Amino acid sequence: MTGQEAASLTAAFDNAVGISGAILTKLDGDSRGGAAVSVRGVSGKPIKFVGTGEKTPDLEPFYPDRMASRILGMGDVISLVEKAAAEVSDADAAKMQKKMMDASFDFDDFLKQTSLVSKMGSLAGVAKMIPGMAGALSNSKMNEVEKRMKKNEAMINSMTKKERANPELLLTDRSGRSRVERIAKGAGLPFEEGVQFMSEFQKMRTMMSRMQKQMGGGGMGGEEEMAMAGGGMPPTGNRASRRKAKKVKKGGRGGGGGFG
Repeated sequence: MTGQEAASLTAAFDNAVGISGAILTKLDGDSRGGAAVSVRGVSGKPIKFVGTGEKTPDLEPFYPDRMASRILGMGDVISLVEKAAAEVSDADAAKMQKKMMDASFDFDDFLKQTSLVSKMGSLAGVAKMIPGMAGALSNSKMNEVEKRMKKNEAMINSMTKKERANPELLLTDRSGRSRVERIAKGAGLPFEEGVQFMSEFQKMRTMMSRMQKQMGGGGMGGEEEMAMAGGGMPPTGNRASRRKAKKVKKGGRGGGGGFG
């Protein structure tokens, strides 16, 4: 456990049966693990593992320096990188980076990214590992992002394979409006939710391309990653994308319905 009773509970178990170490669980909850500081002092026993979820793979070795960073709100980048590396190969990461840079990121890629975040644990747990994010997002905001992720996944699952691989069919094509209407209905959501997702996806794709190029493909900050996971990005523009979208619209004026 991670509450105030963690240290005394460890001491009580040690007096009753004798233990060689402790396991700090529920680290994926609201607490940042401050009880870890007092467990050793009160019980005299070291912490061996920490639990960040409900499954066996969620048990991780305890690293005092990483826990200290989490408690101070500085995140735990090393653990975050290790978790990501365990789920994504170098080849897949390089492929995804290339797609981000040339703005060819599609809905299948989006689904892979949200699935990756889910495999790495709860959104709250992942956020704590990102420097500056531990106290930046409230529980209500986290819940809102997770709900948004589920809605977006439902809409992607409602798309055809062709639509997933070619976002332009929904963003700039004349048939975009009717397609989005069908997709939203198939996901059990109102049309407005579909329009919002298309707009957010377009902005997200543009921002990823810009950031990757500006940073030389070196990645992005924690807040941007969390926003992307939920499909929400602050408004931004990409000159090349806008020109391309205008050309498509000029070539097929009359049908409307594009979301580019």
